[in-house]
Amino acid sequence: MEASLPFHHHHPAASSTAAHHAARLTPPPPPRDPRATARWVPPAAAPVRSRSPANLGLPPHPPRRLRLRLAPPRITAAVTGGPRRPRRRAPPPLECAGGSSSSLRRPREEEEEEEEEERSSTAHAGVSLVGENKVLQMSSIVPKASNIFWHDCAVGQADRQKLLKQKGCVVWITGLSGSGKSTLACTLDRELHTRGKLSYVLDGDNLRHGLNKDLGFKAEDRAENIRRVGEVAKLFADAGLVCIASFISPYRRDRESCRALLSDGSFIEVFLNMPLELCESRDPKGLYKLARAGKIKGFTGIDDPYESPLNSEIEIKEVDGVCPSPSDMAGQVVTYLEEKGFLHD
Repeated sequence: MEASLPFHHHHPAASSTAAHHAARLTPPPPPRDPRATARWVPPAAAPVRSRSPANLGLPPHPPRRLRLRLAPPRITAAVTGGPRRPRRRAPPPLECAGGSSSSLRRPREEEEEEEEEERSSTAHAGVSLVGENKVLQMSSIVPKASNIFWHDCAVGQADRQKLLKQKGCVVWITGLSGSGKSTLACTLDRELHTRGKLSYVLDGDNLRHGLNKDLGFKAEDRAENIRRVGEVAKLFADAGLVCIASFISPYRRDRESCRALLSDGSFIEVFLNMPLELCESRDPKGLYKLARAGKIKGFTGIDDPYESPLNSEIEIKEVDGVCPSPSDMAGQVVTYLEEKGFLHD
């Protein structure tokens, strides 16, 4: 008969006691490498605890270089109304490889202030400047200034002309260098002064010593030179004076622009139609000689054109090969001014 083994019930206390004895007999594990605590865990496995710029989830060791991706600067310009100042934008976000990104934003108030400044700088670009019951006629260029308005005074041109007992006008003398423009201008000025009339001479070389000393003799500089003179001559005429402008003014369009500044026939163009040979033979300043030698470039009549007037009020030229005297030329201009009523109140 097979002997039966005694049946043992599993008791929790016995199992706990056996585990305790087994733990005492098992040797302890080797000490953990202290550097293991500083080992970097990839961001996919590491929980992101904070997204602030101070905590990007980067390990203290080993160091890792950051890659900064900066967007190119953007410059915006106005579609109409002239050039606009480049708009400053907030710096782009910094993207850190392997970590979270952060973007630095400026306060909203600062952005709104810049946008308002841009709107105010272009709001009046290209607007019409309106005076009292009229639109002001601008000169050959568009004004850069904004927020400007014409202001009329109580004393007008008619009052000044009544005081001077004459009418303001512009006598524009044009012709080649050496044609006698400055001589005619000074002689005419003396004749008017003798008659008790107020006049003033604007001479080309004289103005290039001051008002136009920043201009050369290129085509664009010549045009700007005449534009400025035209505006100054207009002021003298408005003051009631007889303004005598003595300029080569070789380009027809520039002279016509000056004519358009005045009204009522107060622009009198005097064309000294003298042949080039006569002007070059005089050569009072020695400029033709320098131009022929190639030492002066762009000299009118030699290597730069002169466009003769098509409908000048007065044309003075040689008679039977003889040039009129300065007093005779001035007499022609004075006679014209008297006939048109400029020397009477």
